[in-house]
Amino acid sequence: MTGFYLAGEGPLHIPLMQGVSPELMEPNTRDDIKRWWEVIDRSTGAVVPPDAWRYEDGQVIIDNPIPYHEYTVSFLAYLIWDPVHMYNAIINNWEHEEHQITFDVRQPKTRAFSMKRLDKFLTENPHVDVVRFTTFFHQFTLVFDELKREKYVDWYGYSASASPYILEQFEREVGYPFRAEYIIDQGYYNNQYRLPSKEFSDFQAFQRREVAKLAREMVDITHRHGKEAMMFLGDHWIGTEPFMPEFEQIGLDAVVGSVGNGSTLRLISDIPHVKYTEGRFLPYFFPDTFYEGGDPVREAKENWVTARRAILRKPVDRIGYGGYLKLTLQFPDFLEYVKSVCDEFRLLYENVQGTTPYCFLKVAVLNAWGQMRAWGCHMVHHALYQKENYSYAGVIEALSGAPFDVHFISFEDIKNNPAILDDLDVIINVGDADTAHTGGIWWEDVEVAARIRQYIAQGGGFIGVGEPAGHQYQGRYLQLAGLMGVEKETGFTLNYDKYNWEEHKDHFILADAKEALNFGERKPGIYALPGAQVLCADNKEVQLAANECEKGRSVYISGLPYDFNNARLLHRALLWAARREDLLHTWFSSNPNVDVHAYVKNGKYCVVNNTYEPQETRVYRGDGSVMVLALQANEIKWYQI
Repeated sequence: MTGFYLAGEGPLHIPLMQGVSPELMEPNTRDDIKRWWEVIDRSTGAVVPPDAWRYEDGQVIIDNPIPYHEYTVSFLAYLIWDPVHMYNAIINNWEHEEHQITFDVRQPKTRAFSMKRLDKFLTENPHVDVVRFTTFFHQFTLVFDELKREKYVDWYGYSASASPYILEQFEREVGYPFRAEYIIDQGYYNNQYRLPSKEFSDFQAFQRREVAKLAREMVDITHRHGKEAMMFLGDHWIGTEPFMPEFEQIGLDAVVGSVGNGSTLRLISDIPHVKYTEGRFLPYFFPDTFYEGGDPVREAKENWVTARRAILRKPVDRIGYGGYLKLTLQFPDFLEYVKSVCDEFRLLYENVQGTTPYCFLKVAVLNAWGQMRAWGCHMVHHALYQKENYSYAGVIEALSGAPFDVHFISFEDIKNNPAILDDLDVIINVGDADTAHTGGIWWEDVEVAARIRQYIAQGGGFIGVGEPAGHQYQGRYLQLAGLMGVEKETGFTLNYDKYNWEEHKDHFILADAKEALNFGERKPGIYALPGAQVLCADNKEVQLAANECEKGRSVYISGLPYDFNNARLLHRALLWAARREDLLHTWFSSNPNVDVHAYVKNGKYCVVNNTYEPQETRVYRGDGSVMVLALQANEIKWYQI
């Protein structure tokens, strides 16, 4: 979609490619632009009739626009430089590298060519044991501007998976005409913060089915040659979402992905229906890290220690690194560190393989995406976050290495199966109001909202972070305010005086808080309702609160960036919300910098120092016995139960 253009008294000229690199894409004028393009009056939301606009020399011209209305154009474009190759060329300064192009394997001739090419490669390379598809067909949305800067990136974006051939298939399958707006979504491109429309969800499901069928052909060819088929989770991966039912139909043997932190590790290690998973650790062997004066060991340590928490909950089966191997030859200390990481991983895997670590509670993260975005909530890609949401991503990161059985459910799941909440101990809802993460208009669905309230009132636990259940409706901004015990001041309730500001610092949730808590970006205007316990407030704005609500309990947190103290805060909040404080001193470390993980089936447990300094702690074992322990920096110690 173009930018927004304001009409004056005469014709309006809208340049299509302003703000987009002409090396990356060009408008598709070969196909019927009157069918596939949309000119929209954004002041009214109405589509401008095709006979009311024309295209000339890279511009759409509206001869008689409504003065002082804003207009946009949504148009099809060709990718003339593969976005991943463009990214690599920019990062590595490949000034004279030939531009690789993306081609559409969904087209019949290209499809036949690709299958024949794969078969030929496998025939001519009998020494190959594993074929790694990097990835399959459709690149996520990655757009660069005229200065080759990233303009728009969405690791989950579907806007680069469209062609007239594909869209005509979609129309035949769903039985209604395609509109550009189904993908464009007012220029938001249905990013993960937007509540997906039915039409966009239909398009995603269609793409997953078609991608799975086509990928299965390639996997079958690979298997006929006696090879394993592995997918890289990252670049051209749209349509292969690994937690959706279509993924199983591909028949892959393995998945490998880049590991940036605990969340991305679990995004890989939790993938079902494959024989093994592999984590590709950082740093990549690229010149932006491996240069004279660079410190790849520091980045490698941070990456391994950060991901190790999640590995101890659900390990990948293999680990690796990637990039230009020759760059590492000038860093022998890096090679020595990687050797130690491999040795540590082998011992870890031997001890935890084939068992589920001890879990205290069953916890569900509730949002509009559910399982489709498992472990990827609030993530840009590969563990990167925006400033506005790292306080939310920290919750997911803390859960990735925490001793809880974590699930991801959607509002639609509750709509279709209200009993899905029956065996949960705690629901977590995290994010800004009116986003897909907190639910938005779903809170106007009487059945869904009542079922969630029933769950809490009858004894369930609830933890809300940011603006949970946030949606202005029927006199509430936070739709669970009555159960959470907090509400947000939006200006509509300024006339009501607020008196509940006394802080309860002796609460169970705060018992390990030895230093000032970090609530990240925080949320202004949160105040406590009568009866709630304020645990932390700043300038008469609630940052942390707990509330007893009939038989249930709720905890409100304004933001929770990931650090060890906040991970401990969340641990205690979950136990309190579930009324299971009695479980605290079970496989537990008195020092928040140190974790304890138990593998009862295998008769093992370990104690892990997550910091770069020596630590001391009291370790509470499963039988309640205690031992005092000292650990070196990053050390992990294994014991028999």
